[in-house]
Amino acid sequence: MSKKVLFSVLFLMFAPIAAQASCESVIQDIKQKIINNGVAENAFKLEAVPNDEADNAGGQIVGHCQNETYKIIYTRFANGNNEAQ
Repeated sequence: MSKKVLFSVLFLMFAPIAAQASCESVIQDIKQKIINNGVAENAFKLEAVPNDEADNAGGQIVGHCQNETYKIIYTRFANGNNEAQ
């Protein structure tokens, strides 16, 4: 019985930490969705910026990470050549 209680307590302690997705994993998920929609991998970039810098980042906010302390910015390039549109 005490193993069940210990496991339950540990699970409840670490569940919120596991729920906070890392920026890299969120960026990879969003990147794969964009590619699956037919956008070439070299035609855009995704970057995580702190919330207070998101308005000046020059792209579209497409997500957030690190317990909503960072925004993920999507920038599409003209003709897939790393020049922002």
